[in-house]
Amino acid sequence: MNQPPARPQGGKLAPEEGDIAALAKGGRTNVAGFLLRLAARIPFLFIAGRIYGADVLGRFAYAVIIVEFAAQIATVGLKRGLAGALAQTKRHEAHVLADAMVLTLLFSLFAAAALMLFPHVMFPNSGLNGLDRLLPLIIIAIATTDVALSACAWRFDIAATVRARALVEPWTISIAAWAFSYYSLRDGLILSYVLAMIAAMVVALWAAARHFGWERGWRPHPGRLWRMAKINAPLAAADAVEWGSRRLDLALLGLFVSPKIVGIYYVAQQVASLPQKLKSSFEPILGPVITRNLAEHNHAAIARQVSQVGFWILAAQAGISLALGIPGEAVMGLVGPEFVPGALALGFLLVAEVAAAPAVVSESALVYMARHRNLVLSMMMIGIQIGLTLLLLFLMRQGGYPGIALAVAPALALALALTFNSIVKSQLLRRLLRQRIATWRPALIMASAVAVIVGSLVVMLPHSLEWVELVVGVPGILAAYCVIIWRFGFGPEDRALFRKAEAR
Repeated sequence: MNQPPARPQGGKLAPEEGDIAALAKGGRTNVAGFLLRLAARIPFLFIAGRIYGADVLGRFAYAVIIVEFAAQIATVGLKRGLAGALAQTKRHEAHVLADAMVLTLLFSLFAAAALMLFPHVMFPNSGLNGLDRLLPLIIIAIATTDVALSACAWRFDIAATVRARALVEPWTISIAAWAFSYYSLRDGLILSYVLAMIAAMVVALWAAARHFGWERGWRPHPGRLWRMAKINAPLAAADAVEWGSRRLDLALLGLFVSPKIVGIYYVAQQVASLPQKLKSSFEPILGPVITRNLAEHNHAAIARQVSQVGFWILAAQAGISLALGIPGEAVMGLVGPEFVPGALALGFLLVAEVAAAPAVVSESALVYMARHRNLVLSMMMIGIQIGLTLLLLFLMRQGGYPGIALAVAPALALALALTFNSIVKSQLLRRLLRQRIATWRPALIMASAVAVIVGSLVVMLPHSLEWVELVVGVPGILAAYCVIIWRFGFGPEDRALFRKAEAR
């Protein structure tokens, strides 16, 4: 029987300490990845906003969310389900990965064919241009990249995700967007996106092949593929719901406003999604740790790990959200003057990311312990989000609010829905584990209050000095927040995130 990747144990580290060390190592790698992603994402938004404009960016954004939603479904839940399949198998791990890749390819082809038959789903507010109809083929690259990176995470190789998602993908799309602007301002963004997804896929597949190789004797078997799809169906639905909740706001907004408003909201969404990458990047490393402890019926360890990672994510997201949200007008103005009115939407989106953190870490365990109940709660959250969004949009339109003001409605609805989701999922996990789950600590309020004071002083500067808000304000807010959270919020285990694990 294949053994899962060894965790640090023996010597100086007990098994649970080894798991925390592994989580901390993954966290350190992903903090570095976040900084790299931030450095690359800003140039892309700057190029897209300043060179292409809000209208073209809005058209691109709507097409991308539809394609990426289809790709999310095409992974058949294997982004998280692959860890469970590898942990429970008696077959060679390379064979399990091959099954997962074939299943993903089949669903990707089906999803691509559906969108190619109905391309107006991707471009509801504009006509088809050039090769627009072929855009869905990139679903294959997106889905296979996700599965390959999940396989690498099973071997605790989070660096592969950083290389693909934080280095190759964002820098490729930034450089290509600039280069293609000389070729076509109409198609340049979509072409650069396709190139970036292909580049990320090559990096991910190379890393997976290095870890798993290619074992002879593997043959696809319809029955085996069907069982894998059936087992992971609840995960696939939960992934689609969770992912869709972060894109549904833009999709609903696009039905009520022009592509220009969609483009402004997309920029706010992209800025707000930066702290989201921190929590989503813990998922691949948290999944294998939880599956092993579930197999050992060690619920206390799971509660400890979920609490630990939950606090790390919540603390990091709160600090980053304050640093980006307080000088929100300056942040949005960096992309272009026409994007500044999206600052209020940005604020609510950042609040939503912080509110979502407890649900994300709770779901890391719930997808293995209570898949169907987790799915039902996710569907309830989506229903609340849709209902609130439509209600707020209707009331604001009836009230005569201008188009850009409507962008606040989906952001506020998302924040409220995610807050509900976090409360109910945290309580469900607590009951299942019969252990206390503690992701929140009082030091978060103290650190946030200090950050708000520093940020308020910065934004009092004249508007002509907005560059000071970015160059001095953002680092100043982060520094003030980090000093307080480190001094009063972090204990010895939390500080493991910032030091290398002991050698075994």
